[in-house]
Amino acid sequence: MSDFLPYGRQHITEEDVQAVAAALRDPLITQGPRVAEFERAFADAVGARHAVAFATGTAALHAAAVAAGVGPGDAVLTTPISFVASANCALFAGGRPRFADIEPATGNLDLARAESGGVKAIVPVSLSGLPVDLGPAQALREEGVVVIEDACHALGGGRAGRPIGGDGMADMYAFSLHPVKAITTGEGGVVTTGDDGYAAHMREFRTHGMRRGEGADPWHYDVVELGFNYRITDFACALGSSQLGRLAAFVDARNEVAERYRERLAGVDGLVLPAEPAPGDRHAYHLFVVRFADGEQVRRRAALHLRERGIGTQLHYIPIYRHTLYRNLGYDLELPHAEDYYAQALSLPMFPSMGAADVERVALALEEVLSGVAA
Repeated sequence: MSDFLPYGRQHITEEDVQAVAAALRDPLITQGPRVAEFERAFADAVGARHAVAFATGTAALHAAAVAAGVGPGDAVLTTPISFVASANCALFAGGRPRFADIEPATGNLDLARAESGGVKAIVPVSLSGLPVDLGPAQALREEGVVVIEDACHALGGGRAGRPIGGDGMADMYAFSLHPVKAITTGEGGVVTTGDDGYAAHMREFRTHGMRRGEGADPWHYDVVELGFNYRITDFACALGSSQLGRLAAFVDARNEVAERYRERLAGVDGLVLPAEPAPGDRHAYHLFVVRFADGEQVRRRAALHLRERGIGTQLHYIPIYRHTLYRNLGYDLELPHAEDYYAQALSLPMFPSMGAADVERVALALEEVLSGVAA
């Protein structure tokens, strides 16, 4: 369908294409200079001391969990309303996720009410780009708990006037560079941190746990831990660097689309709009998630009707503990706020190049469902 409106879409310019083409003409197309250049630019963009780039956002979360010292028997507190990578990073490192319920209004992990005793780390998620409240996490950090913000939706967002990724409220921040995110490298991820030790550990971990330069021979290397090949390519980083220069413009455009949605959908019966950011925070609007007050049947009808109208939607997310993997691991949970969110939520199209006509098209289709015009 030529006029299909997807829920997310990358924005690639000729400048991006030329940046990648130039990288492909260089002698080194992986582990070359553009990786370090991209990392420096990314760190500067969020105000962090270090940025470490990876092949995917999932790899970034895995590396952060390992750098945090998560190992066999360690509990990692996280949210059930996220992509599975937010919890799987604990499993990858040998630990075990512990799920706590969400705040009903925001969909973010309710850290103030979570059972956090005995955890090694916490992985709160800034769902859809709305900054998660990390205030309650600061007392845990003083007790030695490592805070890894899953900021995969939140690049370009801000907390208390500072960019997420460099605001000092977490020990590490993991970002995704998938095509539907704020900027893209095709696939990719980044962890930012202010800690030299975490950064050094992650750089080794992404390259098989390999350490070079400590022997007498010029070829000497030593594998000091079980690492992975999580390296990102130079040409992916060339794309990332090109895109990074437009990050602020991308997030501004997403906020403009969100404002159009809010104005157009305000007062529509049966529809609950997403929570606004707290004063001083900036929403990155990776997603625009609405909720249907009458629950799952209406949500399903809306998703099917919008697809008939050529409009893509997504569900973010099925509670992680519902997946077969986690059921087989013994998770038998039904957290009430997470279950309510799952029954009601639907992600509408959200990307920087959406215009007013696109928003109107989505709004009309939603009104058809909620007024009973759509069967």
